[in-house]
Amino acid sequence: MAFRWTSSCLCLAAIALTPASARQEIDPLAPLPDKPKPTPAPTPTPVPTPTIVRAEPLVPVQPAAVPTAVTGTGFEGYKARLAAAARAAGVREATVAATVPYLRQNARVIALDRQQPGGPPNSSYIPPFAPYKAEHVTPDLINRGAARFRSYRPQLAWLESRFGVEPQVLMAIFGHETSYGRVTGGFDLLDVLATLAYEGRRRAFFEEEFVAALKLLDGGTPRERLKGSWAGATGYPQFMPSNVLRLATDGDGDGRANIWGSELDGLASIAAYLRDAGWKPGVHWGVPVNVPATLNRTALRTSLNAPRCPQVFKRHSRWMTMREWRALGIQPQGQSLPETELATLLEPDGPGRTAYLLSTNYRAILDYNCSNFYALSVGLLADRIAAGG
Repeated sequence: MAFRWTSSCLCLAAIALTPASARQEIDPLAPLPDKPKPTPAPTPTPVPTPTIVRAEPLVPVQPAAVPTAVTGTGFEGYKARLAAAARAAGVREATVAATVPYLRQNARVIALDRQQPGGPPNSSYIPPFAPYKAEHVTPDLINRGAARFRSYRPQLAWLESRFGVEPQVLMAIFGHETSYGRVTGGFDLLDVLATLAYEGRRRAFFEEEFVAALKLLDGGTPRERLKGSWAGATGYPQFMPSNVLRLATDGDGDGRANIWGSELDGLASIAAYLRDAGWKPGVHWGVPVNVPATLNRTALRTSLNAPRCPQVFKRHSRWMTMREWRALGIQPQGQSLPETELATLLEPDGPGRTAYLLSTNYRAILDYNCSNFYALSVGLLADRIAAGG
């Protein structure tokens, strides 16, 4: 999860549909999904300009090379559009011929996509973070993560020196995304991406990801490895195919970036993602704090308009230095951030409960999955892993 758009704030795009560890978990604070678009009419319509997010640059699709509408009969007719898009992007004809004719529409994928809930559009209700935290910062995940953290200590130290990312955060994302490799998804990736593109809610995005998956095959990735979540994420990092192309990294030194079979390659790829998302070396993701009852929260409201996941970022205060927060009576419960470091306040369970001052690196985690519940649980799991359990 790594959900995937562009942010003009402090981080780049992320995988918006990244699944949680052992089962799909939805942050009730996350924005509502786009409304499903109606089935395209049979009359030709212009092809929307594809937007590549954090992907290896693809050859632009020329309007004349791609059918301007879904032609033929249903999904079978749509395959011609996918084949044309792949050819225009430089995918080998042999790869197109070996895959596109055999694509199958997956009704389960469409059902899962349409079932994704969001928070009530005009509701002020704030669901509690504690139940979500209890399911995602478990003793099992903490203990297995801490064991791996100790086992991989030299390799993780090397990754930290190379990418500047806290190694415990890498381990926590690995644990949250796939339960340390136990749950990586068994859906056929090409069928998933073709199905979601045909559904049309985010057609341009999934068409680009479908083409990126074919480019993985062109690059030598075995067809049987292209398995993943119903949302199109794959491997230990749960990357979308475009992110595999760009960010898959060799972490075990064998010269190959195998995010499906090497835990160290998966961890290195997560590190590459977070660095690419703007991770600042030497800065912790955030700290729990006590907030005085007299705090004037109205005066701390942010005026920033986030171009992506606005409901998620709306929960954050405006940014101030740690020194300024201390002057308002806010005290860290343990470790702190540097006095000059900028931080934003988040109270996930409302006033009177544990709050958090979050650094810019928290936003890098949000880039991986734009959900406050996800990012907080990753940070807290990371802290427990680093502490040894």
